[in-house]
Order: sequence, then structure tokens, then C-alpha cells
Amino acid sequence: MSDAPITYASAGVDVEAGDKAVELMKESVRRATRPEVLGGLGGFAGMFDASAIARMSRPILATSTDGVGTKVAIAQALDKHDTIGFDLVGMVVDDIVVCGAEPLFMTDYIATGKVVPERIAAIVGGIARACEEAGVALVGGETAEHPGLLEPDEYDVAGAATGVVEYAAVLGPQRVADGDVVVALASSGLHSNGYSLVRRVIESAGWALDRHVDDFGRTLGEELLEPTRIYTRPLLDLIAADGIDVHALSHVTGGGLAANLARVLPAGTYARLDRSTWTPPAVFRTIQDLGRVPQADIERTLNQGIGFVAVLPEAQAERAIELSRAGGIPAWRLGDVTTLERADIEAGTEVVRGAKGVDGGSVQVVGQHPTT
Repeated sequence: MSDAPITYASAGVDVEAGDKAVELMKESVRRATRPEVLGGLGGFAGMFDASAIARMSRPILATSTDGVGTKVAIAQALDKHDTIGFDLVGMVVDDIVVCGAEPLFMTDYIATGKVVPERIAAIVGGIARACEEAGVALVGGETAEHPGLLEPDEYDVAGAATGVVEYAAVLGPQRVADGDVVVALASSGLHSNGYSLVRRVIESAGWALDRHVDDFGRTLGEELLEPTRIYTRPLLDLIAADGIDVHALSHVTGGGLAANLARVLPAGTYARLDRSTWTPPAVFRTIQDLGRVPQADIERTLNQGIGFVAVLPEAQAERAIELSRAGGIPAWRLGDVTTLERADIEAGTEVVRGAKGVDGGSVQVVGQHPTT
């Protein structure tokens, strides 16, 4: 037994490194704000002036929390950490928009084996940039050093956000009607789901992250780190647009397209989605071919090129598509909604009904993707 004194630093926690990380991230966090934010970086709690909420007729708060899964392993392997925070924000704030709410503020949490100030600042910089794009205030966060639990270069990220919507404007199954149309909004790539499958496939194939892939026009690692698209502002603009009455939205994340759409449809309805309306980007085909992944499995795991879907009246579908495209997000008519009694269900094709404990509608994905 050593007689040397044991300090926090000798136990593996560097308080000074944490302070330096805060200094490095200050400028980026300062840009991720809103007029309602009170105080600044370093407080025990983030403060947000809720006066505007108090003036609403019946304000409903919406909250969400998430992480980015094993995508962090790709960032760590490439020692590139300035985009993973962008993924975190997308996974959190875009869940809030599903019910029609405007995300207001967000907090983050980073756990790491060793605080490297520049790495922490890069992660938080990505979070701040995405918050700025989404119009969300980054009001606080925490960086925790966990020596002995995590390796020095390991870390994980999580976040939580809060938004608000008028009760009368809440989107969801209660608005969906027979004859509605399903509009797809394109993803920017894999987003932040299914990376356990993706990593297993590329490992089995022996592909290195620095391998140039002609179909991607860049390296495998660059493709896998493509940031998650932030849909918040374009979707809030769509909801507010004259002549548009969005009935439901669904964020296509874990579980895939069919299961996530089923969650926002009422029981007794059926949505028929047509694969012939789009071609999944090359990264999805590559992963499927490399791993010989069954079609049903890859569709339950990856977004297949669709990051969000909107359900709205048929007469408004083309205008919604135009507005989405004008906002920089490719969109197209993906399918239709009818009652289950009137549904033309294709025999031999899986029908997904509800998901994640929700007794929702039924969704069937039919047809084949166009060949390229």
C-alpha cells in the first residue's frame, strides 16, 4: 500500500481540462440561443423566460431525450468529433416536431473516459451549430469524466429538449382521415440508427473506414459520418403554411419506416407505401449487398432514404412537396391512407400494425425500388 496522497487528478479526473473545454466551447454555445434565454454558460441550471407560453390558450409542453447510439464508435475511430453533436440534436428536437410542437431549449450530457478539451469542444460545437439551425437554445450541459468505466478515448452523448404547442394544434392520429396522402421527406443518409448492423457488416466485409467508395464519391468513413438532417424549421414552416393542414408527422428512426408511421395512424386505418416511388441512396444498397441483409431486416433497421413522413389531405400533397423542396428537402408522394375495411392488402407481404406499445394503424410497404 502506497503512502502517497490520493488526489482527484491521480484518480483520473482532470478538473482543469474540464474548465479549458468550457472556455473552448463558449463562443459556439453563445450562438445557440434565443431571446428568452436568461443567464449564460456556467450556471447550475439553464433558465428560459416562459412569458410567451403563459399567453397561449392551452400550452402543451413536449419533451424528448435521445442519444446517437453506436455512431459514436465511427467518430472515435476516425478521431472526428465535430458532427456527432449535430446527430444528437436531430435525434432529439425532431421527435418533438412530430406532435406539432416548436422545440425551445435543449441540454446535453457527455460522458468520457478522459476529458480532452479540444474533443469536447468539437462535440459541443456540433451540438451548438445544429441548435442554431433548428432555432433551439442550448441552455446547459454536463461533461463527466469516468476513468476506469470508459477508456480514455471513449465517450457517449445524450441530450434532452423541451418544446410547446397549442392543444388545438397537436398533430397525431386523431387528425388522420380516410383518403389522406403520405408524403416522404428524404434523409441525408443513415442518420443515427442501425449502426450496430452497419458496423457489423463492414467489419465482416473487411472494409476500412478510409476506403474510397466510388458510389459514395468519398470514403466509407465520410459517408457513415454524414450528419443527421435537421427537419425542425422546414416542418414548422410547413405546418404554418397557408392552405396546408398537416394531420400527422413521423420521424423515421429506430424500427424503420413502416413501424414509425404506424405509431401516428389511428387504429382501423391502413397506409400502403410504394417502393417504386424512390430509390434508396447508394449507402443503403451497399450495406444490404455487403451483408446480404434480408429486405425485411434492413427496412426495420435503416431509414432507407426517408427521414420523415407527413400525412395530409390529398389536395394539399403537391403543394407540401413543393414547399419541402423549396426548403432544401427532396420530397415525394409515397402512399395513401384508407380504412382497414376498404384496404387492398397485398397477400404475402408483411403488414406492420402499431409499434412501441402504440395500438396504431396498419402499414404495408409494397412494390420494388427502381433499378439504377
